Amino acid sequence: MKSAKWAALPLLLLAACATTGRQGTADDSPPRLMSWSEQIAEREAWLEKRHGMLLDMMRRHGVGMWVVVNEEFHDDPLTQFIAPPRPYAGNRDIFVFVDAGPEGLKRVALSGYSEATLARFFELPEEGRKPQEILADLNTRYQPRTIALGIGGKRGVTRSLTKDSYAFLVESLGAEAEARFVSAAPLIEEYLDTRIPEEWLHYQRLVMLTEAVVKEAFSPEVVVPGKTTVGDVRRFLYDRLWALGVDTWFQPDLRVQRKGADGANSRGFLAPAKEDVVILRGDLLHVDFGITYMGLNSDWQKMAYVLNEGETDAPEGLKRALANTIELQDALMLRASRPGRTSAQVYTQTMAEMKEKGIEAMVYSHPLGNQGHALGASIDFRSASRQEEAKTLRLGSYIAIELNTATPVPEWDGQKVFVMQEDPAYLTEEGWKFFVSRQESFYLVGREGQGGQRSQGAKGGKGVTTRGMPML
Repeated sequence: MKSAKWAALPLLLLAACATTGRQGTADDSPPRLMSWSEQIAEREAWLEKRHGMLLDMMRRHGVGMWVVVNEEFHDDPLTQFIAPPRPYAGNRDIFVFVDAGPEGLKRVALSGYSEATLARFFELPEEGRKPQEILADLNTRYQPRTIALGIGGKRGVTRSLTKDSYAFLVESLGAEAEARFVSAAPLIEEYLDTRIPEEWLHYQRLVMLTEAVVKEAFSPEVVVPGKTTVGDVRRFLYDRLWALGVDTWFQPDLRVQRKGADGANSRGFLAPAKEDVVILRGDLLHVDFGITYMGLNSDWQKMAYVLNEGETDAPEGLKRALANTIELQDALMLRASRPGRTSAQVYTQTMAEMKEKGIEAMVYSHPLGNQGHALGASIDFRSASRQEEAKTLRLGSYIAIELNTATPVPEWDGQKVFVMQEDPAYLTEEGWKFFVSRQESFYLVGREGQGGQRSQGAKGGKGVTTRGMPML
């Protein structure tokens, strides 16, 4: 693998804004990453707005009191979204939200280290009072009909309360209060699946950055056919994250499809390639990659074709395979999805259309936002068979449109090829719209000067990392 200058990110200025699924709108402003202090200031402004929405959510779910317990070196995954997103080093930091009736939402923080920032969002009891005493007083004064805790949920973020903290709350609130303990899972899901307008631009920049990093990973500076391994590309992606001052929430995966080679399957389709696999000319590459930034997460998959000697584009059969996946995207996003529809309805309609058109398809789309695999309505092969209460699509929510089609390719002697795509999108009254233009042609690898760019390339320009360093 050729060495790449860590500050070289010529593709960062992607001319991409929200799209309906076909075309992007040019945006010449550089995606500048914010410093840590800028991020915190912005996220605390979001927090003020979220707290303003919380009381109505609590009342919709019949919650009288909501308690989140953060333990030292064992942070609750909710803490950075219900309190200022700063480090918490108290032995046990407790955040309490109470429906105080005519008084509105009462917010109390019981923290070992009370700071001015925390006081912007919560009442801080005078020093010397024990948390047990304060919790008991809140229970006695407001007599909440239900006390919602991080218990009983089906996802980690909704079942995060530890056994010891549960016992602490029983001791503090009283044994009779335990009968009023309920799962906060429905409230947590609405809270985390409700997006606010102020997040939109930052999330779009996150998606643009995700695409730019992968395009660089498929450039001639990184991939040399016949030499570069899958592991080389994965390590490049990790190193780029470090250089940019951002993080990831899962390990980047690469998949390799090759004419005449049967790839291993996992979960019904192509499995990730081993790290020692050497990338060759004629390979069809797939990457699964995501970035964490501003308390938000992207999840993103694209395909690249490694040109054979003398080729200038991918074979027509592979292009038709990609077109099938684009057709699947349109069916799900534009024709089946609307706010208020259940995920099962969307899945069933989408798959019926694919069957009618003779396209072999799989759909496994999931919510995005504060987590990569976020809470909300997933659209997948499990949707129609779930016995639990049906989940409906929430206007403005974010999702990873994750899916694939399998298509026989004549140039590969009829070998079936998977074209897997994943794009972050947001829900409008007309269906899902992408944050950044989708892939309508393969990234082309192996031709000097083109690298991972598509034939209609993106604009270049300057950007800034979270450390304030130029990207060029």
